[in-house]
Amino acid sequence: MSQDARLDEEQATLRRARILGMAYIDTSQIAQKTLYKELLPVQELYKLRVIPLQADEHTITFGVTNTTSQQTFENLKNQFLDQRITFALISDMGFREYMKLYDPPKKVEYEDISINTAGTDDLVQRVSEMLEKVRADDMLAYLVAQAHKLAASDIHLETQRGYIRIRFRIDGVLHPVAKLSPEKYRILISAIASAGNISTAAPDAQQGHIAQHLKMADGEDVDVNVRLETVPTITGIDVVMRLFNMNQDMYVLDRLGLSADERKVVDDIIHKPSGLVLAVGPTGSGKTTTLYSMLNSLNSEERKIITIEDPVEYQFAGITQISVTSQNSQETNFAEKLRAVLRLDPDIVMVGEIRDADTAKTALQASLTGHLVLSTFHAASAAAALTRLMDVIGENPLFVSAIRLVMAQRLVRKLDDSLKQPYKPDEQTLKQLQEVVNGLPSNVEKPNLQNVQLFKPGSSPENPYGFKGQVAVREQFLMNGEIRKLLETSGRGLSAQTIEEAAIKSGMRTMLQDGILKIIAGETTLEELYRVIG
Repeated sequence: MSQDARLDEEQATLRRARILGMAYIDTSQIAQKTLYKELLPVQELYKLRVIPLQADEHTITFGVTNTTSQQTFENLKNQFLDQRITFALISDMGFREYMKLYDPPKKVEYEDISINTAGTDDLVQRVSEMLEKVRADDMLAYLVAQAHKLAASDIHLETQRGYIRIRFRIDGVLHPVAKLSPEKYRILISAIASAGNISTAAPDAQQGHIAQHLKMADGEDVDVNVRLETVPTITGIDVVMRLFNMNQDMYVLDRLGLSADERKVVDDIIHKPSGLVLAVGPTGSGKTTTLYSMLNSLNSEERKIITIEDPVEYQFAGITQISVTSQNSQETNFAEKLRAVLRLDPDIVMVGEIRDADTAKTALQASLTGHLVLSTFHAASAAAALTRLMDVIGENPLFVSAIRLVMAQRLVRKLDDSLKQPYKPDEQTLKQLQEVVNGLPSNVEKPNLQNVQLFKPGSSPENPYGFKGQVAVREQFLMNGEIRKLLETSGRGLSAQTIEEAAIKSGMRTMLQDGILKIIAGETTLEELYRVIG
């Protein structure tokens, strides 16, 4: 509290003392504060809200606050019959200041979570005990700081019967790190709700954003920058906090792990002046990172780039970013914002997500009128994205002409090169690999599986899981060749399988095929690929 605020509180307390006809003491003016611990236990001081300010064998002066009850006055007089008891009004700040002397805050040793301890029962118990001792802001800052150290993408707070489970998603896999009591969680969720401008009493799911700088009790500075997703459950409010890394240098095409062929396609498409580029996949598959990397490569003084997002996840210099809030149905939606943005004469527009027919149609029209439009879409595969999009927009002659590139992707864990162990696959596995390799399009070189060796994760005290980071498995196709011909002649009613077969004939390799090639190259494992894409 600032000096001015303290002075204001003391003056307000003085005025209250005069109204009540009581003595008043400004405890901030007591340089040497004497503690009389033998008079009352600390628990009683908290309960009664009194402080012994002066005591000898004849008199005791108690400092009381505006919330100290009249019954307490009588009880203290009856308790100390051998002394003359007097009372003086002190400020709430003065009371808290004295209580820190009577009951000094316990020093909390913050436990660093490491990848080799995340998920273990011992770690969960130790971190849980530590979190029970700290204030709400420190809990939030500590969890975010530890998640960043582990390169976690999300923090999950999950209400269970009788406790709250805290888990980190690291390289796409959830690891338990702590359990909180319901009482402590109520304090934490209140701090999160206040910082993220959400309600703890809302009956529906909510979205929020926390961007603040916190200093923990041990002096560590933590930047909290997370997207909040909350949903009420039968046991309480569950929260997922998506962590943002604000380093703009990370979002470049060179870091996406594109093959030479994929990179050439992306470069050719995104440097064209118009067309629609779709990144497809579920939440957490890296779609937004892919689109931001494209935008970052296009960001220059000659181009006007505008994004429409819900919410704005990363902030970039030189790009105009507009937030769309979907919590209130009366507020402007994606399609209305997009129409407004197009009047600002942009060269490139990114629409955070195509959610409805209106947005889809507006995006298609924009891509045909001299704008490059980038967007994300939820679908299981690149082919499924087209069937879903056709269901959304209906018969539309603009469809085939507008779409330039569709990219679908998933993230799989990458093997730690220093730990991975080679092995020879059995006959059944070899047969499965050969079937996938035989289905590769003619423009992709087929690997020789005669003496192929695969890899499994190794283990070390520092990295017991054997994985380090993630790599994307992708499929992408251009709107040309067999697939364009198919869509122009058949239109709606096409299955995703039919579209995928046409795309493969046009040179697309599927996510499964891309994943198998990465397995053969020693980047990941069969089990990891099947875990992610089935």
